[in-house]
Amino acid sequence: MNNKVTVQEWVGRFQAIGLDEAAMRKWHRLFETENPEGHQSFLEWLGLPAEKIAEIRQR
Repeated sequence: MNNKVTVQEWVGRFQAIGLDEAAMRKWHRLFETENPEGHQSFLEWLGLPAEKIAEIRQR
């Protein structure tokens, strides 16, 4: 069993429940506002490079 979840898998799950790009951005903003350290940790868990994490967190 693969313990890693890719960004593509995560996005696919969001899309499967009906989230569009705007809703996904809203989710990220809420996560960042309410729990910035948790958001950082989550993005690292997804295996994103530091530059991409910084880009996402600044949006």
